[in-house]
Amino acid sequence: MPDMCPNCGLPLELCVCKILDRETETKIKVYTKKAKFDKIVTIIEGIAQGEVDKTAKELKHSLACGGTVREGAIELQGNHKSDTKKALATLGYKEDSIDVA
Repeated sequence: MPDMCPNCGLPLELCVCKILDRETETKIKVYTKKAKFDKIVTIIEGIAQGEVDKTAKELKHSLACGGTVREGAIELQGNHKSDTKKALATLGYKEDSIDVA
């Protein structure tokens, strides 16, 4: 018998709990600020704690940049405001919940 999801009771191959969790999240804020030595850093806030590390890794890979997770927010090196909304949408986040300032 295949492994079952503890939340919905479906087999793990058919489980959509993670996708539904992403869709019901609060607003995601994307903005830039100046860091050390007048370097621009893109900040992404509002992603659930369990998904922050995985999302940061995927964003760094898709946007071809470095970055880190600090205090629950993702920091990407460079100005990626215009591309971040599209990248988050491809990862399963609703475009309506992403606010680019």
